[in-house]
Order: sequence, then C-alpha cells, then structure tokens
Amino acid sequence: MTPENIHNFVPEMWAGLECSYNRVEDLFIDQLSLSRHYDRPDDLERFARLGIKALHYPLLWERHQPRQTAPIQWDWAASQLNKLRSLSILPIVGLLHHGSGPAFTHLLADDFAEGLSAFAKQVATKFPWITHYKPVNEPLTTARFAGLYGLWHPHGKDDAVFAKILLNQLKAIVLSMQEIRKINPEAKLIQTEDLAKTYSTPSLLYQADFENQRRWLTYDFLTGNFNRHHPLWDYFINLRIPEKTLLFFSDNPCPPDLLGVNHYVTSERYLDDGLSLYPTHLHGGNGKDAYADIEAVRIPHGQPSGLKVLLQELRSRYSGDIALTEVHLHCSREEQLRWLKHVWDISTELNREKPTIKALTVWSLLGAYGWNKLLTQPEGEYESGIFDLRSPAPRPTALAHYVEALSKGTSFQHPILEQKGWWQKDSRFIYHPLPGSVEFQNDPSSPPLLLLGDNGSLSRVFEACFRQRGIKYQLLNIHGMNADAGTALEEAVRGYKPWALVNAIGYPTVAGHEQMVAGGFMNQTNAMQHLTLICERYGLRLLTFSSVLVFDGTKNSPYLESDDVMPHNSYGKNMVETEGMAIAGNCRALIIRTGFCFSPWDSPDFIYTISSCLEHHYPFADMERTVISPTYAPDLVNMALDLFIDNESGIWHVSNRGEVKCAEFAREINRRKRSGSQKMNPFPPQSVTPLPNRPLYYALGSERGNFLPVIDNALDRYFAEAMYI
Repeated sequence: MTPENIHNFVPEMWAGLECSYNRVEDLFIDQLSLSRHYDRPDDLERFARLGIKALHYPLLWERHQPRQTAPIQWDWAASQLNKLRSLSILPIVGLLHHGSGPAFTHLLADDFAEGLSAFAKQVATKFPWITHYKPVNEPLTTARFAGLYGLWHPHGKDDAVFAKILLNQLKAIVLSMQEIRKINPEAKLIQTEDLAKTYSTPSLLYQADFENQRRWLTYDFLTGNFNRHHPLWDYFINLRIPEKTLLFFSDNPCPPDLLGVNHYVTSERYLDDGLSLYPTHLHGGNGKDAYADIEAVRIPHGQPSGLKVLLQELRSRYSGDIALTEVHLHCSREEQLRWLKHVWDISTELNREKPTIKALTVWSLLGAYGWNKLLTQPEGEYESGIFDLRSPAPRPTALAHYVEALSKGTSFQHPILEQKGWWQKDSRFIYHPLPGSVEFQNDPSSPPLLLLGDNGSLSRVFEACFRQRGIKYQLLNIHGMNADAGTALEEAVRGYKPWALVNAIGYPTVAGHEQMVAGGFMNQTNAMQHLTLICERYGLRLLTFSSVLVFDGTKNSPYLESDDVMPHNSYGKNMVETEGMAIAGNCRALIIRTGFCFSPWDSPDFIYTISSCLEHHYPFADMERTVISPTYAPDLVNMALDLFIDNESGIWHVSNRGEVKCAEFAREINRRKRSGSQKMNPFPPQSVTPLPNRPLYYALGSERGNFLPVIDNALDRYFAEAMYI
C-alpha cells in the first residue's frame, strides 16, 4: 500500500482471472482455455487500463508440465510475465488452482508435494524476479470437493481421503516455498482459503462446531499451530494419519506473508435437521444425523454473520495482514456492483479500526464457466465478470468502470448502488424471518427507473424482472401516446425524478399498426419524439425496443446491426423512423432489436394459439418457410437491463441463439405441451396465400455479442416457469 492509501485506510485494488484447472475422472477442465485467454495477447493491456496494482496470474503445473520428463515450454509464460512487468503490475503467481496435478500424478500420490515443489523450483529458476507466490489455491476447499464430496478427481467421499488430500497440498506449499526461497529469499507466500462459517439448529451444534474448527486448518497448519493440543488432533489421529505427518508442519512452519481470504455469499452454511422445510436435493447428513445443508444467508438464524463478522474473527485468531483475494458474485449486473460496494465498504470500515486489509481483489476478470455445475462438466454456464466474453472482444461491463474508479480514487456513482443487495433483504429467506428481524430497506430517496407500460406482455416482464432483481422502478401506464400522455409523462418525470426511462409500451402487430394509423392515433414516431425530447430536457437515458421488421426478409443469413435497413411494409418503416429519432436524441439511447417474443406472462391461451400469434406478427410470411429467431422475453429484458446498466448505447440485436421456421417453432410448442400426442399441423396449406417475392428470412445475428442461450434452452425454461403449465 502507498502511504496515502494507508492514511486513508483504502485497500489497493488487485484483480484475478478465474483459472481453475480441475480434473473430473480423466478430463481436465481449463478455465483459461474456455475463456480463450491464451489466444488474446492484448488481455493484459485491457486489465492494466483498470488501474490495478497486482494480478493473480497462473503458471499452472498441469498446463506447463503435462509430461514429467518433457522440457517445459516457457515462451507464453515469459511473454505474459514480462508484459506485466512493463505494465507495472505485480504478478502473484499461482501454481495449482483446484487442480490435482498433471496426469502423471494425483492428489493422493505419496510424492505429490515433492512433484509440485520441483515444478516451483523450475518456475523460480526461470523467473527469479517474481516475489509473490500462491502455490496452491484454497487447499481446504479442494480437499472437500475432491475428497469429501466426490466431485473432482480422485472423487473421494470419506474423511480419510479428505485428510490425505489436504495434508498433501499443505506439504506441497511448504516444500514449494522452501525451493522458491532458495532462489529468491524475499519471496512471499500469499495463501488463499475460503472464509467460511457454519451455523445450525441446536441438535446439530456439534457438527457446526467441528466445521468451524475445520475451516481454519489451512492457516493453523501453515503457521505451525497444529499440535497435540489442537481441537482436531484426535480427528486426524483417528483417521490413522501418522503423528510424524502432522508434526511436519510445526517442525517446518511456513506462515503466510498475507492471509488471502475468499468469501462468497454461499461461504456460510446452515445445518437444519428439519428436513421437511427443504427440497430433497438439499438433504444430506454426516452418517449420524440427517440434515439439510443450505446457504446461511437464506435462513433467519439470528446469529452474528456476514463478511464483517468473519473478518473480525480472522483478525482475532491470526496476526498479520489480510487481502480479500476473490470478490465476485454470479448474479445480475446491479447485484454484482452492489456486492463489490458491500465488500469495499466493509474493508474500509475495518481498516479504520486497524489497517490490516491491504488489498481487495476483483475476481473473474473474464468471467467463469461451469461453476453452476461446480466444474464437473466441460461445458457449463458462462457468468460474466469485469469483462463479458460474449462479445467479439472482451466487453467492459459496469464493473470495469467501478473498478477503475476505485483503483484511481475517482468517483463512481450509480443510482442502483443506493439500493441494498439481495443478501440484505428479507425476501432472501426460504421461510419467514424471526420476530424482530430487521429488513434492509432501499433508500426512499434513491431515484427509480421510470417504466412506460401498457399492461402488455413486455411491460409485465419488465415489472417481474425489476422485482426479482431489486431495481427500484415506477410504472406509468400509457394506452396510446397522445398529447395528454406526453403531458402525463413529463409530470411523472418531474415528480419521480427517475435516472432513466424504459419504454416497454408493446408495439402492435403489423395489422394492428395499420389500423392505428388509419384511425388517426399517434404512431410510434411521434411517441419517440416525445420521449427523446423529455429525456434531453431532464438529462435521462432511454432504453427502447425495435423490430427485425426493419429488414425486408430477403437475406439468407442472420441480419446484423450493420446491415442496411430496408423495411418491407409501413410497420417496418415506422420502426426505422423511431430508431433514427432515438439515436439522434441527446439521451444515449439503447435500442434493442428483437423478433417474435414469448414469455410466461403471455395469455394463458398462448400455447394453444401460437399459430395465430405468429401469423399476426408476420402476416405476410409463408409460415412453413419463413425463418425467425424466437426470443424468450425474460432473457431479452434481463440482457437489455445489463447492457443499459453497463452504459451501452446504440442498436443491439438481442435474441436467443439459433433460428427456426415459424411452423417448426409452433409444432415444437405443441409437441412439448401435448407430450407426444398426435402430431399437429398448425398451418393448414390453404392458410398460405401464394405471393411473389414473399420475405422468407427474419433471423437475427449480432456483431456486438451473442448473449442469450439457444432457443431449446429458452423453451425448456418457458415450460418450467410458465405459471399456467
């Protein structure tokens, strides 16, 4: 820390890549390969622009020494590490990250520790200037996942396997640092571990007490404080671990120079023997008692908990400095921002008492793959981090702007940061809170989003997503944008003082649009003119929607944002005009183009009337031949909100990945609903009127990013989530 930061109790800003290289059976899963970091030489410059002081960077054993006798190829590592030096970023080099070593060894091997230390020696010999090391990331967590839960190789499910894996990793840390310090005596150990705690019902207090002693084992062993008086000495002896193995650590203490703690919302657990309160997938036990093991944040247990409490416990147990070495939340963008603010505020608050928290590490710079399945499958769900990899180049999210501001000591303000995170609200609880529990309320003075709706499907989806995501909003229902509606909108803006405006007024069908124009109603162009003028006048941003029908349907590949618009009818022409007005307005408008949308908030008859819905949306199309990109409206809305919070603007195509013919989509809806009943033809041949030059292609693609899941995945969730299914 610089003297100025110490004076201000402000931790340095560090960063890290999710770089797990774990093994499941004989399959190795490399996060950096999945994120394509190896193939992007400009990533480090991208990270440097954030202003970070240090970067947790992997030189992983599995990657660099896949064969025991083959010479190590250092070219890539040397290039990356030298670039970090030139960028004045301190590398904190990791050698094993939830890994079990290359294929020629494993976590239970008797020579595992010697193998890693030999690799560490080669790293230090090649790069003697490196001063900060993290030989093994979270050894206790890895031992639990690989030795107790059976998730990772060697897939053990008993305490003896857990103990052997843990001790092998800890010995590897000690031996590795000994070899490194022979070459660089000033080398420092940054030891990371999950900062956790377990709570329980009274009858399971014995199990919670055990787990709360177990959580400190990494630091207890390395500091040389594990001896015959330790509460868990008998636990290891009863597992037939030799005393010599246990006393190795008190004979060879290797105290961390920095305690690196990783804390997640799920790090704290609650054990409950009231199994009937929980779904069966949460049921488990210890061989003696059956109980549910759930996130403590979901239970109103009434005990002191949370990151601040755990950091205070850590400081009272160990001396020395601390770094928060993984700060990340897999959630919507505003919750990610709130979590970072939450951790930052706790760190600065505790530093005012005693300035021991030296750094805060934003994790998952490039996001992560597969943690929703605990890294047990090669292709898992992607969660974005500081950057979003679903664009052609890593796209900086709002988190990147926040990190840069924290790094450089500049201001970062966003209205959503004035609202509490989901982990602070009573709505998080599985069942009702205890009497007298305190709900963290949103600041009543924080500005809302102003949602323009019309009781249509799109506005209902927005309301549901706002409630789910904890985004403060105010609904203004408008049925037909006329002069009176414009006046009402301006009065709402003056009264509610929103920070932005979301236009979720549903567009009519093509046929309905023609009727509106014929009836003299103000069309979308006039409505957009009202919106942009008001946004300009009051300094508001605008989120609005457009349609794939700005194109003529004659292309034979997905339409991209840069394709020339060429509408087929007056409806499409109207959409082109509204897009132009939104772009020309001084409100940094975000315009989302999409196609046919469906959602759980559609009419209950939707699945029975899918054919007519499509025909009303594309009345000019040949349903058996016309290709579309159906889009699940909750996916659309959530991604639009993320992009909006990220301060993106301009035209973006957002749809579920893939394409399908209208008739095939309708048949698939019917097939899923009817579960194998007789095949239906939703579009009788006589319903298709032959027309020359009929448009046949309305699939969407994007040059700016493919953000949504595939269509089949969307349909799976539609049928699971629809209220009437």
